[in-house]
Amino acid sequence: MSQEKPTYDYHEESQGEKLARKSKESPFMVIGIAGLAAACGYGAYAYKRRGAMSTSVFLMQFRVIAQGTAVGALTAGMIYTIYNNHFNKKGNVAIAAIPKPN
Repeated sequence: MSQEKPTYDYHEESQGEKLARKSKESPFMVIGIAGLAAACGYGAYAYKRRGAMSTSVFLMQFRVIAQGTAVGALTAGMIYTIYNNHFNKKGNVAIAAIPKPN
């Protein structure tokens, strides 16, 4: 009657392993990080060529671009998750609902 206790292999994850695991669990996190890097690169490029625009106005506009990138990545991730959980179901769910004969 007694069952064996499961054994777990605990080890310290490196930053690379953690990023790889998280990117498999949440692929839109990688898109969000890439969007952040692209927005920062664009911001640095545009800041040097802003002309007569004041720094405070430029930074407010840049903040809107950065927030839009983050919200877009979150929205795309939510849509992807909802699609996979509710509309892209495999046939396994119907088989699991059928009771097994004794």
